Parts: sequence; C-alpha cells; structure tokens
Amino acid sequence: MKVMIIGAEGMLGHDLEAILSKDHQISTTTIDTLDITDIEKTIKTVKDINPDVLVHAAAFTDVDGSEDKEDLAYNVNALGTRNVALACREADSALVYICTDYVFDGTKGTPYREYDQTNPLSVYGKTKHQGEVYIRDILNKFYIVRTAWLYGYHGPNFVTTMLKLAENHDSISVVSDQVGSPTYTRDLANAINQLITKPAYGIYHVTNSDHCSWYEYAQEIFQNAGIDIELKPVSTEEFGSAAPRPLYSVLDNYNWKMEGFPPIRSYKDALKEYMELLK
Repeated sequence: MKVMIIGAEGMLGHDLEAILSKDHQISTTTIDTLDITDIEKTIKTVKDINPDVLVHAAAFTDVDGSEDKEDLAYNVNALGTRNVALACREADSALVYICTDYVFDGTKGTPYREYDQTNPLSVYGKTKHQGEVYIRDILNKFYIVRTAWLYGYHGPNFVTTMLKLAENHDSISVVSDQVGSPTYTRDLANAINQLITKPAYGIYHVTNSDHCSWYEYAQEIFQNAGIDIELKPVSTEEFGSAAPRPLYSVLDNYNWKMEGFPPIRSYKDALKEYMELLK
C-alpha cells in the first residue's frame, strides 16, 4: 500500500517510518514541508501523493503550554486535523489519527474502553477530542488510535527526563496519584502496521499492557538503569501543573482484542528493551 505519514519528524513518526516502510511504499511530510493549518496546501499535498492510508501523527503536544496557547493548540489539533480529514476525503484515503488518553477525565476508576464517555479536562485534551469529532463527521474510513504516555528513541520523554535529573539530584519528586500505561512508540507503530492491513475502521485504544503511576514508572526506570536514588511520591496538587490531568487514564485495548489482534506486551518488557538502546 501507499502510506503517507504526517509528522514524520516526531518521536512516533520516526518509528512509523522505519516500521511501515518494510511493508509499504512510504511518503512523509514534516512541520517544515507541510503546515496542516493551511487547508488548501494540505488538500493539494495529500491529493498529489494519493495514499491508500494516511497516518496523522502531527500535533501540538505541549499539555501545559496549551493552556496559555489555546488558539495554537486548537488551530493545529482541531482545525489541522479537520483539514487532514478533508484531504483524505478528497483523495479517498483511509485516515489513522493518533489521539490521547487525555480525552477522558480519569474519574471512572477502571480501564477506559473505546465506547466510554469522553470528558477532556485540559485544552490539549479538548482540542485533540475535537479532532476526533471532525474525523467522525467527515470520513467513513478512519482509525482513531488513542494511546498514552509515549516514549521512544527519537525524542525527549519521561525516561530520558528521569535519567537526566538523576545526574544532578540526590532525590526526585514524582507524581504518585496519576495512573496510566507507558507506551513504547515502536510497539505503537507495530500495532498501527497491523491495524491498516484490514478495513476494521473505528476507535482503538492501543497501549502497552499493565499500568502504573508516574512514581512506580520512575522506580522501574531506575531499577533497570541500576541507579540508586531517592524518589519522593507527591500528589498532583503538590506537584502543581498548569493543565489539569486525569488521575486514572488507563486504556483497555478492548476493540483491539475484539478484532482478534494479538495482545501487546507489558510496558515493563518494552521499557527494558528501550533502555538497552540508551546504553
């Protein structure tokens, strides 16, 4: 198949290109070659490439920054996604949209399934959710892929942040009351490669299995790295962030399982593999 990746310069984009190129003919754009907030340019670019499937991995992902830059977040995450959806309709391409666990408010207390009620708390979550709404309104052929807590080799992430902090600190405060599923971008890219092989369109939750708090995640990171450091558990309120975040945003890969796709490995196994690459 002809597959187009928007946002190929990002952490997930790099892994998507590496993995999808084994099975498909790939075209890519970056923030420098395509501004998705330009509707005419977006439609023309997609029609010229004419992909069978377009993976939309570009977004304004600064969760706290989105609170101050609401217009920018909306322009990129909502209107930009609408533009990509319109371009897919013009080119008759299927769309894969990378979305987030932050479309939920975190009050359910058990893992979220695809059909659970959304209620984003932050500007980032609201603008990403609006992207979902545009896609459902405009297209028939789409995969909305909600994922969470991404880390990978080609970008800054929680793992590299923790390891960097450990170089200059004897103790680190880490939030202990937010729970989610850390997800390795290579595993997500592999899942997307499986997903696009059949037209089982719809909403999918795709994360590594098992879950933890940020504090437990940090413990796992330092255990893998063999670093002895004091970790101090703090509440979300004590830590203080500009954007509100869901306290429990574990995603159940329910639709994925119902479609017969193989279970995705534990975040602990994925994290070990990733940290081997950092050595």
